[in-house]
Amino acid sequence: MLKVKVCGITNLEDALLACACGADALGFIFYEKSPRYVTPETAGEIMRRLPPFVCKVGVVVNRSVAEVQALARTLPLNLIQLHGDESPAFCAQLKAPCLKVFRVGDGFEPEVLRRYPAAGFLLDTYRPNRYGGTGATFDWRMARAARRFGRIVLSGGLQPDNVAEAVRTAQPYAVDVCSGVEARPGKKDPEALRAFFRAIKTDLH
Repeated sequence: MLKVKVCGITNLEDALLACACGADALGFIFYEKSPRYVTPETAGEIMRRLPPFVCKVGVVVNRSVAEVQALARTLPLNLIQLHGDESPAFCAQLKAPCLKVFRVGDGFEPEVLRRYPAAGFLLDTYRPNRYGGTGATFDWRMARAARRFGRIVLSGGLQPDNVAEAVRTAQPYAVDVCSGVEARPGKKDPEALRAFFRAIKTDLH
């Protein structure tokens, strides 16, 4: 059963709508350079009002192990998403389960995933000096090839009109959507969000 993560949550309204649409997980970005940055305090308030069984994901970029551990202790997070240049040794030091992100571009070798002790791997589109949020897709066949190394979460440029094709091609464990269902960075478009879930439910069943 395909899982769906809605990332870049900054407010309770969007969080509850995503859950009502059927989101399995919500992503909260703790990277201050992101236009979708949310403070731990605000994220904590939102998390405490979510329905049960929704996975709460904290997205970090090149933070120290101590900082990530402190975040995981402070907030009711289920998963840490490592969106920077973290090493296999870094992943191994974390007490919380992690999702390691790889930016896929020319020369990406899926075998690199083998080195990382992670609960899953999120594949996003490579752009120089950009840690996610590019709104661009990559060759989804690359994600399909990476499945032999673990659970793959497909990200990068997904939106209502391409998600069904992406899933058929990549056959991922989960999809991750952010900019493809936004009215503006940090604010979801309710109709686009509903259309995204409709596309998954209608076209894939």
